[in-house]
Amino acid sequence: MRRLSLIIKKRLKGSLGALFEREVSAWEPDIYERRTMAKHIFVTGGVVSSLGKGITAASLGHLLKARGYKVTMQKMDPYLNVDPGTMSPFQHGEVFVTEDGHEGDLDLGHYERFIDENLSRESNFTQGSIYQTLISRERRGDFLGGTVQVIPHVTNAIKERLYRIAEQSGADIVISEIGGTIGDIEGQPFIEAARQFKKERPENDVLFVHVTLVPYIAAAHEVKTKPTQHSVKELQSMGVQPDFIVLRSDHEISDKVREKISLFCDVDTDEVVACSDAASIYEVPLRLYDQDFDAKVLDHLGLTARKIHLQPLRKFVEAQAKATETVDIAVVGKYVSLPDAYLSVIEALNHAGVHHGV
Repeated sequence: MRRLSLIIKKRLKGSLGALFEREVSAWEPDIYERRTMAKHIFVTGGVVSSLGKGITAASLGHLLKARGYKVTMQKMDPYLNVDPGTMSPFQHGEVFVTEDGHEGDLDLGHYERFIDENLSRESNFTQGSIYQTLISRERRGDFLGGTVQVIPHVTNAIKERLYRIAEQSGADIVISEIGGTIGDIEGQPFIEAARQFKKERPENDVLFVHVTLVPYIAAAHEVKTKPTQHSVKELQSMGVQPDFIVLRSDHEISDKVREKISLFCDVDTDEVVACSDAASIYEVPLRLYDQDFDAKVLDHLGLTARKIHLQPLRKFVEAQAKATETVDIAVVGKYVSLPDAYLSVIEALNHAGVHHGV
């Protein structure tokens, strides 16, 4: 395709040639021809929102980096706002500002704190920003009056962002969280783009992690797997088979429950990972490590499970548990009734407190 387009561009002259050249460059799927060495992990969520997809993704990123791999992370938000900068913190929480000035999702703060890497504007984009770019191109005439559609134009634009962050970061592994919940109508282009992306990449280059809820029903005195089954079924109906399922619950998940979900969702029992509530979010990487989650992920990606270095995290968690003194600090702001509105400030104070034993 690239060679053919170059021949066409060389042979066509004048205004007609320039016009045709612009249309060819706008149409030709450059992203199919660019091949980076990065592996990609998509993290999706099911049943309900606010499950902790971001913490799960960031925890996996921490473990992979602790094994010596260069990791970067990306958040894809399906809403139609161009960015969170003008959104109410009461609805969306903190607006996290990256080093290059991008106003992004609060999950970027979790990513930076867990993988200890400065992220950029490439680490967060919304469906609104994708549509804004495509409509600007259509108004400019880049498509020469052609029909602009979700497939292939929106999905190609999403895949372009996936390739771009891998190229610009030089990462070994890119972890991309797809915001929202499986079944949300606005999230469908992102799932479709991820499905296409996996199909285009070599085998073992892409995997899917699905984070889902296993609720405890007090009247029955047991956790229920049916919501997870339906969530995975919905994901499968969109052409995506999860490679791993992470089970969120406020109760312990037994091996029997994991085996049941394995049977109904077509994954191995070892690929069903329990992630019950923890006293601190910084304990989550250690819980996932205890189940060999990161090693299994690396095996799926065809990468070596190098020796892991978790001592700094273990020391932090231990120091956090031993902190007994208290100190009162006032945070003055417009949205103080919602703690997430100043999440990075609160986390910075917590980290400082752990350092000083308070």
